[in-house]
Amino acid sequence: MNKKIKEQILTIRATGKTNMFDVPMVQYLANEMHFYELVNYLEEHRKEYTHFILTGETEV
Repeated sequence: MNKKIKEQILTIRATGKTNMFDVPMVQYLANEMHFYELVNYLEEHRKEYTHFILTGETEV
């Protein structure tokens, strides 16, 4: 996970608009916010994303 993806995740979390485990909604919000890198990342790296949400660590 690169710095840009991490910042985009934290930005969406800060909105409080969704449970961060609701990945389809996170993708929807990311798309609305023009975070296309995050939309693609969530398609290909769901395990790493979940690990980050649970632990705050970017390395699995």
